[in-house]
Amino acid sequence: MSKRRRVWNQTKYESYITAGRGQGEGQKYQPWIVIQDFSSKGMSSRIYSYKTNRVHHFLSRNELSFFYLLEWSDNVLDIREQYPLLDMELAMELALKASIRYPRDSNSGFPYVLTCDFMISTVNGYKARTIKNSSELSKKRTLEKLEIERRYWDALGIDWKIVTEHEIDYQKAKHIEWLYTSSILPVHLTEPEYRASIIDWVKATSTQQAAAWFDERYEFPAGSGLLLIKHLMWRKEIKCETDYNNEYNQRMVRF
Repeated sequence: MSKRRRVWNQTKYESYITAGRGQGEGQKYQPWIVIQDFSSKGMSSRIYSYKTNRVHHFLSRNELSFFYLLEWSDNVLDIREQYPLLDMELAMELALKASIRYPRDSNSGFPYVLTCDFMISTVNGYKARTIKNSSELSKKRTLEKLEIERRYWDALGIDWKIVTEHEIDYQKAKHIEWLYTSSILPVHLTEPEYRASIIDWVKATSTQQAAAWFDERYEFPAGSGLLLIKHLMWRKEIKCETDYNNEYNQRMVRF
């Protein structure tokens, strides 16, 4: 859902629409909310996505962790964060039918545009996902806003779910974040010979032994072999922990 900003009225709304917020796909998409819109309350971050080729805006650590899981998934084609429920007429109509007070700015009285944390394009169609801490789901007003959102996406025929901390594999997200730093390989490590030899060594020994062998064999600075291995894991040319199935991963939200 959207967070309140200092000024919200029709003029502000029209400026967002004119600027293209909440519109476009892939590299051209602009989130409805960016972290500069308000003073940070908790962790917020911006990070470049190699899947969408643009910078993403996240308002919590949970959103960032969920993003890494999406970035890693081969089934995910596009990620649009802070995605607006732009058809306010529909959203307000659904709220009225449910006898729910639609959120408005206390000063201007202008209705807010609700947002979904993630609109995900997948090989199986669109998936809308809202990130919430489970502790928030006991709050009446939070549940009312979620009900508006649920009805909105249902009316549009889009699969929608709430994702809490219980559905986010933080260990996997942290591992993906660790690999993420090696997604771009330095030119001096791009020789095909290096890739082939280190893959063979990883298969025959271990990551640590292969990395040490590589640095010594090719007389590169310490850490070069590990960087190459991480890069090949990121490209999924070397199997890594995030690919192995386990009971916990089977319970994660799938796409």
